[in-house]
Amino acid sequence: MAVTVETLDKLERKITLTLPVNVIQSEVDSRLKRLARTVKMDGFRPGKVPMNVVAQRYGYSVHYEVMNDKVGEAFAQAANEAKLRVAGQPRITEKQEAPEGQLAFDAVFEVFPEVKIGDLSTAEVEKMTADVSDAAIDRTLDILRKQRRTFAQRPQDAAAQDGDRVTVDFEGKIDGEPFQGGKAEDFQFLVGEGQMLKEFEDAVRGMKAGESKTFPLAFPEDYHGKDVAGKTADFLVTVKKIEAAHLPEVDGQLATSLGIADGTVEALRADIKKNLEREVKFRLLARNKQAVMDALVAKAELDLPNSSVQAEVDRMVEGARADLKQRGIKDADKAPIPDDVFRPQAERRVRLGLVVAELVRANDLRAKPEQIRAHVEELAASYEKPADVVRWYYSDNQRLAEVEAVVIENNVTEFVMSKAQVKDKPVSFEELMGQ
Repeated sequence: MAVTVETLDKLERKITLTLPVNVIQSEVDSRLKRLARTVKMDGFRPGKVPMNVVAQRYGYSVHYEVMNDKVGEAFAQAANEAKLRVAGQPRITEKQEAPEGQLAFDAVFEVFPEVKIGDLSTAEVEKMTADVSDAAIDRTLDILRKQRRTFAQRPQDAAAQDGDRVTVDFEGKIDGEPFQGGKAEDFQFLVGEGQMLKEFEDAVRGMKAGESKTFPLAFPEDYHGKDVAGKTADFLVTVKKIEAAHLPEVDGQLATSLGIADGTVEALRADIKKNLEREVKFRLLARNKQAVMDALVAKAELDLPNSSVQAEVDRMVEGARADLKQRGIKDADKAPIPDDVFRPQAERRVRLGLVVAELVRANDLRAKPEQIRAHVEELAASYEKPADVVRWYYSDNQRLAEVEAVVIENNVTEFVMSKAQVKDKPVSFEELMGQ
């Protein structure tokens, strides 16, 4: 096999492959003979079909398969001998002219680029820091109490107020006509907790059981119901029942109900703090990892393989169609989604992937088994039975591969932080959780 490599563009290459015709024909004959032993045709016993009949029926498809296999093998061997890191699939076309007794092919493809990473000591990275305050623990306690609240019916003459659970009948009309989703009976919601649009809550607040009221409600332009978004409806609402909420006290009984072994408030607060600190750690890591990746991209020089970018665009388009299908959109798999919508994001993903891979290779930042184990155990720690979760991760190679990828990113983050000019930026617990 003769091989030549030609540079067409920055990353585009062409390899010319030649294969002996007799090698192709020999493999075709061999496969047809194997096929003849098992093929079934009307009028012949199994294994007794004449070769010329088998060749007439299956010759074209077998020849096509052999050509694909042999050219693929030849390309892989040629790329390996030339020490080329191929990006994407080659475009292979047969040449019209070839030496006697040979078949010739042109394989055009891209190679992965050389990645140059600049001086990381001059990179500036803003590192977020945050603490878990007593106020954050108090707010979490309030949420836990609300999750366990009970309700008792208010007296008939009591008005609905924030925190109450109300049961209502309502019907809305736009230009005098009912609309889908605009009517309900025995509908319950909590006043003042944002479960309904503000105008609806404002109308019900202060009403008493048995009262009715008509009021206008303007749906926001970005309302999820597209048929009513931006329109104003007239609603008739009738309050049928008002129930006051009762929150459990912060005491040993609450602690025990939340699984605290010694049933003390102190242990409950300590457990909440530990869980919040774990969440803060993960959020800080995600945010700081993003800052590091931004710094890395800014310091890197490389050309992007178009094939890799297009493959990433295709994955993102398919992901968008799958999301539309999950939302019940008809013919989502045929939805016209222009590539340009995702191209900038795809280019960044490919660029970042190549830069991270080079940094990992050059500095041996691969995930070690003990790092993977530690990360899995940390993920499992927030569950009731951590050992079961650990076994769940280790029972599936795909799940472990995802953990390995996260650990590698963490290693890259720590490495860059150790080299770069890092500026701490304290943020509040609320700001971090709101991001």
